[in-house]
Amino acid sequence: MQLLQQSGHGDLCGAPGSVAWLQGLIDALCDLSSRDALSGLANRRAFEAALLREIDRVARSGEPALLLILDIDHFKRVNDSYGHRVGDLVITAVAETLQECVRPMDLPARIGGEEFAVILPNCAPAFASTVAERLRTRIENRIIEISPSQALGVTVSIGGAFAPQWVRSTASLWIERADLQLYRAKSEGRNRTCLEPTPVSTVSAEEKGLLFGGAVPEDNDA
Repeated sequence: MQLLQQSGHGDLCGAPGSVAWLQGLIDALCDLSSRDALSGLANRRAFEAALLREIDRVARSGEPALLLILDIDHFKRVNDSYGHRVGDLVITAVAETLQECVRPMDLPARIGGEEFAVILPNCAPAFASTVAERLRTRIENRIIEISPSQALGVTVSIGGAFAPQWVRSTASLWIERADLQLYRAKSEGRNRTCLEPTPVSTVSAEEKGLLFGGAVPEDNDA
C-alpha cells in the first residue's frame, strides 16, 4: 500500500476488502505496472503493447499512424556536470512537455534512459513535420529550474516514421525505421527533426512474409 500511496493511488474507494476496494486496487496496480516511475509516462512494456495494437489497426483500416522517437541531446553531460538528481529533473521536464503537447489519443512513453517515443494514431502525413517540430521547439524553450538561482535548457533530436498502411508489420521494423531517422537527426547536428519523406509504400521482405503467410520467393534471375 505504501507504494500505491507514493504513486498517487492511495485513496481507494470503499471499505478494505469490499468489491469496490478490490477493483480499485486491481486498477491501481495495472496502472502502476504500465507507468514509468520517474516520468509518469507509459513504460517500455506499455509502449510496445500499444505499438502492436496500432500496427493491427493500421493494417485493418489503412489510416496513417506516426511513430516519433526522441533522444535528449548530450544528456550524459547533464549528469556529469550537475549529477543524477538534475538528470532526473530534466527527464521529468521533457516528459511533462510531451504530455502537454499531445492529443488524448496519442501515447507518449519513456522507453530508455533519456529516450522517449510518441505514438500518434491517425496523424496525416501533411501534419507530421509540424507535430514533430512543435514537440522539439516546446522542449527547447522549456526552462528547467534546478535550484532557486539556477536553470538550464535542453534540446532533443527526433526521428519519425509511418506504419506501412494495409500491411501487418512488426513493432521492431517500425521502431527501426524511426530510429534510422533519429540517427540522421543526430548526425546532422542534433536539435532537429528528421522524418521519412513520405509514408512507406513499399514493404520489406520480412513484411511480405507476414502479409502472405510464407517465405518470399527468391529472385532466380540474380
